[in-house]
Amino acid sequence: MSVYRRFRNRIRVGPVQVGTYYDGRGREMHAAACMAPRCGFSADYNDRSAAELAARAHRCEA
Repeated sequence: MSVYRRFRNRIRVGPVQVGTYYDGRGREMHAAACMAPRCGFSADYNDRSAAELAARAHRCEA
């Protein structure tokens, strides 16, 4: 069974979306995920700035 995450405060940086959510333990986390087909990049971060930096630095074939 997959985890249902309710994202808020979302932004888009090129093909990458950054969003904030609460994990299963109630901590605020930040995710960066590429929406390009066949890319598969996604990562979770503790800092919003780290997630935004990863989104700006991400390069994919799309």
